[in-house]
Amino acid sequence: MKNYNSAYIIRISFISALGGYLFGFDFAVISGALPFLQQQFGLDAYWEGFTTGSLALGAIIGCLIAGNIADNFGRKKSLLVAAALFFISSLCMAFSVNKGVFISSRFLAGIGVGMASMLSPMYIAEIAPAALRGRMVAINQLTIVIGILITNIINYSLRNMGNDAWRWMFGLGIIPSGLFFIGSLTLPESPRWLVNVSRKDEALKILRKIGNDAFAKTTLSSIQSSSKSETKQGYGGVFKKGVLPAVLIGIGLAVFQQFCGINVVFNYTPRIFESIGVSQDNQLLQTVFIGIVNLGFTILAMLLVDKLGRKPLMLIGSAGLFILYLIVVQMLDAGSTAVSWFLLSAIGVYAMSLAPVTWVLISEIFPNKIRGVATSVAVLSLWAAYFILVFTFPILFDKLGDKTFYIYSVICLIGFVFVYFKVKETKGKTLEELEIVFH
Repeated sequence: MKNYNSAYIIRISFISALGGYLFGFDFAVISGALPFLQQQFGLDAYWEGFTTGSLALGAIIGCLIAGNIADNFGRKKSLLVAAALFFISSLCMAFSVNKGVFISSRFLAGIGVGMASMLSPMYIAEIAPAALRGRMVAINQLTIVIGILITNIINYSLRNMGNDAWRWMFGLGIIPSGLFFIGSLTLPESPRWLVNVSRKDEALKILRKIGNDAFAKTTLSSIQSSSKSETKQGYGGVFKKGVLPAVLIGIGLAVFQQFCGINVVFNYTPRIFESIGVSQDNQLLQTVFIGIVNLGFTILAMLLVDKLGRKPLMLIGSAGLFILYLIVVQMLDAGSTAVSWFLLSAIGVYAMSLAPVTWVLISEIFPNKIRGVATSVAVLSLWAAYFILVFTFPILFDKLGDKTFYIYSVICLIGFVFVYFKVKETKGKTLEELEIVFH
């Protein structure tokens, strides 16, 4: 650690990761608000799924926009745009007068989420030294789960405010949005991006703030060598022979992280517990418990990701969820409230494995010259998978009931096989070294 300015690295990582907090806010707020939105707008299973999933549709657009903005104008400006979108969309959702306005506003929020979901971890990965990168990128996941927990607590505290409680739930998003915008103004630009646009002297100054002189010069030399090895590429570049294997792995990880099914527990907690007769107050209380477990196990993941490694955690997560879902089906089928313990266990397993490690891997495995667009393709795939997941769950749950979780269990088994055979360990390697590993 003596070669690095750890306090500086942690500070800028946390500021960038405020995008993750807002990701967590917009992701979680719908869970507490859905019972109110169903009454306000008369949502059936189809519209319930579409309203929830509209965030993902916006996120897909956000990923497409962010990749080009990040590569052409820099990571910092892209983060500022995302922060502004979060602020505007929070106000629009809070003052929605009908279903159409609300869904459009949530779609706008999704654009900000999509941008932040790829930009925050990518920025941190480019700033952090190799030895610290896993933990620093995992900070983004930490802020996501903090956002989820705080949002769930606020939702629970607002539950008795009447029919307009949901407006407060969404409107309070302007506070973290404003903090994210102000904080992003103080961030340095990514040294790797600066080198790519021939601003070597600026990159060196920032690297000297991150570490000592030897670290700065060695890192700059490594970035320059990598930068010279490839010409700048657009979206067509992700299909080139040397890049495609890493891109396919990134897409596979992103899709698996969503199709593993855990986000239906986050987004549809009230619906799942309503099916076994739990009251609305206790349904919302379960979201708070989920947030607490999610936070605790994310902190554990941060301690393990640079010690145990990425691949072992992914294998533990996929195997653990496979087993737990089988138990959840039996518990729901019996109408047992003890299912809460197994759903919380599933949240914990996911939080220490698939949730943070997928983001770490996506931020690591792509070559410098194409990292922006390749990351956006992977994260776009993640959001497309999220939309499919949350859109189909209310419909599947109406038809199949608790047996829906059998589908997610099988997917986790397939994911285990994919990770075992296709994913290589990235722990402790520089981004430039990983270009060779995934070539």
